[in-house]
Amino acid sequence: MTEHREYFYRRLHSLLGVIPIGIFLIQHLVVNHFAVYGEESFNKAAGFMHDLPFRLVLETFIIFLPILFHAILGVYIVFVTKNNMKRYGYFRNWMFYIQRVTGVVTLIFIAWHVWETRVQIGMGNVDLDYSLMENILSNPFMFWFYILGVLSTTFHFANGLWSFLVSWGFAQSPRSQKIVTYVSLITFLAISYIGVRALITFAYGV
Repeated sequence: MTEHREYFYRRLHSLLGVIPIGIFLIQHLVVNHFAVYGEESFNKAAGFMHDLPFRLVLETFIIFLPILFHAILGVYIVFVTKNNMKRYGYFRNWMFYIQRVTGVVTLIFIAWHVWETRVQIGMGNVDLDYSLMENILSNPFMFWFYILGVLSTTFHFANGLWSFLVSWGFAQSPRSQKIVTYVSLITFLAISYIGVRALITFAYGV
């Protein structure tokens, strides 16, 4: 029974990493990318998302609770899963290892990002506008911390997408898994560009 429960939890962990967390990640990065088109464009996009009906309910059940479950089980997996890097140094084993490392980095980054933005906005200390991220990223240390955090998050999602498609039976043959590898790589590069481009705009206005 315990094995069946753990199998179910891991499948749910994989699913939540793509739906809804992955979808939210892409949407969040796209909204931030509106900064490239100017301060007013970003403020409009961010304001639209902030003013959605039932926003708190949506954030709780579609964002925060799935992320909390995914994070808790992810930390458990990091500590109980044994890596065979020395004996099995293949590409996929490296991806497996890096997935665990980026999971921890991503968790730290998201916790800090939520504290600096969502929590501070909720407490009335800052406003949801272009200047919020502009002020945060004016600090060189925070700029590079956000660069690392975004790249870690996008890799974790893209590589997790590969695992999801394989574990859920969408890519079983070696050929299909190879195709999915390229898909995950393209996904990583595309959403990383969107995220990093926005950070550079906030920090340097270019």
